[in-house]
This record gives sequence, structure tokens and C-alpha cells, in this order.
Amino acid sequence: MISPRHLLFTIITLGLIAVLAYLYIKTEAVDLSKRNEVTSLLRNLQEIDGRLDNDVLKVRIEMDPLAMSVSNRAPAVKVALRALENALPHVNSPALSGKIDTIAQAINEKVELVEKFKAANGISKDALRNLTFNETEPVGLEEKTVAETEKPHKTSRNNALRDVLTTKREKEFIDALNRLSAAATGYYWLEQDAQRNVLETAAARLVELSRNMGDLAREKSAALNDAAQTLLASIPVERELSSKISLLTSGTKLYGLELLFNRELEATLDEKERFRVYMIAYAIALLIGIGYLGIRIVAANEMLEHRVAERTRELSDTLQHLKESEAQLIQSEKMSSLGQMVAGVAHEINTPLAYVNNSLNAVNDRLPEITSAVKNCEQLLTLLNDPNVQPDVLNRQFSLVAAQLARIEQHELLSELGGLVKDGIYGTGQVAEIVSNLKDFSRLDRSKESNFNLNDGLNSTLGLARHLLKSIKVNKQYGAIPDISCAPSQINQVFLNLVTNAAQALPPQNGEITLVTRREGNGVTVEISDNGSGIPPDVLPKIFDPFFTTKDIGKGTGLGLSISYQIVKDHGGNIRAESQAGHGTKFTIWLPIKPPADNQLSA
Repeated sequence: MISPRHLLFTIITLGLIAVLAYLYIKTEAVDLSKRNEVTSLLRNLQEIDGRLDNDVLKVRIEMDPLAMSVSNRAPAVKVALRALENALPHVNSPALSGKIDTIAQAINEKVELVEKFKAANGISKDALRNLTFNETEPVGLEEKTVAETEKPHKTSRNNALRDVLTTKREKEFIDALNRLSAAATGYYWLEQDAQRNVLETAAARLVELSRNMGDLAREKSAALNDAAQTLLASIPVERELSSKISLLTSGTKLYGLELLFNRELEATLDEKERFRVYMIAYAIALLIGIGYLGIRIVAANEMLEHRVAERTRELSDTLQHLKESEAQLIQSEKMSSLGQMVAGVAHEINTPLAYVNNSLNAVNDRLPEITSAVKNCEQLLTLLNDPNVQPDVLNRQFSLVAAQLARIEQHELLSELGGLVKDGIYGTGQVAEIVSNLKDFSRLDRSKESNFNLNDGLNSTLGLARHLLKSIKVNKQYGAIPDISCAPSQINQVFLNLVTNAAQALPPQNGEITLVTRREGNGVTVEISDNGSGIPPDVLPKIFDPFFTTKDIGKGTGLGLSISYQIVKDHGGNIRAESQAGHGTKFTIWLPIKPPADNQLSA
């Protein structure tokens, strides 16, 4: 029968283990891949929303139907929303839960309104083109009556009077045509009630003048009046659709959701960090409790037990010291390897920074032309609002604006600016990649075990050692391999040591490094080989010994291969080297998909 004391001790032990398990679960790493995917999709929808606004502006301003090319954004919206819907269940985000349907409805409504706006604008532009068409044929006089036809003996005085009337009517008719064209143009661009009244008056005046003119003039005035009525009907539709589009706030909502989503992630990471502090404090408390319990045991025992406990404590301290020393040596070797690459990494960062700088300078050089075009467009709008503006002044301003817009279109300045911005983003991405590689290799949480693909680790290593491999040909023969359970930082350190050694052993010309991965049994095999000088037969058996090195003093610690050997062994794998002097060296690493339960990764 279990005594109450033993039962209490068991309950306390189980409670301490449960608290430790809870803290460990709370400090597990967050998978950022799906969250990054959701963030990217939200930004993609914001970009599409911005393009819809640009489409409305482009459709309104662009007059040449051949030059205008505005895509239907509905397929892109559909794809992005479907991808976002598929990704959301994997992130468990309260900030986005139940809000995507509202956003989807808003942006789909905006796409539909933009398509309606494009259709209405097409009707307006067709009517405007008909109203601004320059007719060069004679408009015709008023028709002669039968009585006039039957009087060939009309006096010369009456003939002269009729000629005067004809010239005057034609002039009035042509003036009415010009006023109608100008009124249509003004109403299309300004969309104000004053221009609408001017257009209605000009159309009515043209119809009135055509009643006393010939058939051609009446037909012409009827067609122009129809076009004017079409324009008068379509412009309010355009204005209403444009107003509805401007009131839609899908872009602002998407940006707000992105902010909430990012804040949610920051809160999660802060919580993980807080529980990590709790776990450290808890571990310290456990150590203190264990120490206190040990003291009580030592105090309860006699001299023999005291000596055993003393020796045990000394052995524990020695073992802990050895482990700490080993961890410090591993980290020192790792930082030593990274330190040798600082100059090269700095050069790698300077290259994309120069790329970004050149792109920004090019953008700055092209902004003045676009700024000038915008100012001239503002002056044109000011002239159109002025009822007393001279036609020749308005025409000159129209010509100036059209010429500048044509130059911008001809030189493809907007496309070029977009390309320059993308180039700059690409350069900053290169810098971020280099910094990410450095961060991965300098992490101190080496015992953090996770699923890891060795192909990704090799690619990360090549990115970090890029400056050492500029004149070296790298052959990548990656196979379809499964993820393995390991400490990625430790495995990356092994790859970095082997790739660095291979690069340093290669000749200045025609150097090659070959990386091979494949599935082998219950594990994955990685081969790193070079065509360098090779390792002498008398040296090969010693390469994994601690502090053994063939490099000059100050250029190597002799710990790289020894540490690599220990890391692979701790993972339940093995590493071997094959070399022929003058023909190169090949290191073969085998790691199990799942390390044995009795293998513990070194801290």
C-alpha cells in the first residue's frame, strides 16, 4: 500500500511535469509560412483594388480606343480570394475570421461597378467622337420652292439677296456646329450642370437652324442632336458609377485587416517570448528546489552519504562544465567561420544596395516630366472652367497636354517607372535574403528540433558562402528527399564547414563542387565533393580529431570537422571522407529521418 507521503510526492512530481509540459507547448515555434502567404494575398488584393481605381482614371482620360488597354480584374480577384479562403484555416486568426466574406463582397462589387463604368464610358466616348467630327462637305442651303424653280426669269437683284441669305445661314450653321462640339467636349471633361445647359442649348440651336436648311443639314443636325442626347444621358450614369466606386472602402478594409493580422502575430510572438521567460524561471525554480531537496537528503544522511553526494555534485558540475565548454567551442567555431565571410557578405549586400540606388536615381530623373504633365492638365481644367477663355488659348493648351501625354506614352515612362520600382524591390529582397541566411547561421537555440529539408539547408549554405564560390562551378544534383527531424542550425553548420573547406581546397581555375542528395534506407544521404588537391593518405585518418588542422597558424582552429562529426553522431547518423591526392575529396553524410530516441542533440 502506498503511503500518504509517497502519494503526495507522486502528485507533486506529476504536477511539476504537467506545468513544464504546458510551458513547453506554449513556447513552441510559430509556423510563419502560412501567415506570410495570407499577408501576401491581402497585399495582392490591395494592389488589385488600387489598379481598379487606376482603371477608372485611365478609362476616363484615355481617348484613343487603340491605345487603351484595361484588363478585367475579376479573374485575378477570384483566384486571390479562393487562395485566401484556402489558407485561412491553417492560421487560426480571430482577426480575419468572418470578415473575408464582407471584403470579398466589397471588392467583387467594385469590379462589377468598374465594368459598368467602362461600358458607360464607351457610350460617352462614341457620342463625343460623333460630336467632335469635322465635317468638310457643304451643309446645303434651304430647299427651293416649286415656284422659284418655275421662275427662270428672276431678276438679278433677287438673286443677289438670296446669295447673301445663304452665306449668312451657312455661317450660323457652322458656328452652331463648332459651339456644339466645344460644349460636348467641355461637358465630357467637366461633367458640370453649367456645361450640360450649354450643350443642351447648342443642340437645340443647331436643330432650329437646320429647319431652314437643306436635307443634308437637317440630317446632319438630327444625327448630332441624337449624339448630344446620348452624351447627356450617359455622363450622369458615369458620374453615379464613379461616385459609387469612390465610396467603396475595400482597400482601406484590406489594409486594416493586414494591420490586425500582423498585430495578432506580434502578440502571439510576444506571448511565446513571455512563456519562454516563464519556463526559464520555472527551470531555475526547479533547480533550486532540487538543490534544496539534495541539501535535505545530505543533511539527513551520515558522513558516507555526504561524501557520495559531494562526489556526485562534483561530477555533475564537471559534466555541466564540459557541456558548456563544448557549446562554447561549437559556437566559437561557428562564429569563426562566419567571421571569415564578413567581407564577402558585405560585398554581397553592397551589390543589391547599388542596384536599388540606381533604380531610385532613375525614377528621380523621370519624375519632372510626369510632374510637368500633371501641372499642364491642371491648367487645362482651369481653362475649361473659364467661360471667357479664348478658343485659341484652349486649343494651344489642349495641344500641349496631348503632346506631353503622347511623349509619356511613347517613351513608356509609366511602364519604365514600374520596372524600376520592381528592380528596387528585388534588390532589397536580395539584402533580406543575405541577412536571413546570417541570422539562421548565428542562432543560439541549437537544440531546437524541427522537420527540415536538407536541400533547403544546402541552398541556404550556398547563399551564405556565395562570395567564396564566385569562380567555382557548383553542380547541384538534388533528389526527391523527405524532411528529417533535426536541429537545422547544427546541420547548416556542418554543411557550411564542408563547403568552406571544399572551396578553400580548390585551384583558382576550373574548380568544381558537387552536391548530391538522395533517399537511402530510413534516412537521407548528402555528398559534398570537390576536384581540389585532396587529402594525403597519412592525414585522412586524423581529420576528425579535435584541434587537428593542416592550415597555417591563425587560419584554422582544427575544430570544424570534429564538431561536424559530433553533430552528425548526435543526430544518429554517420559521416565519412574519401580522398585521393590531386583528385579531390568527397564527404558522405547519412542522417536518419527520425533520430533514435536515445540520441539527444547537443545544446
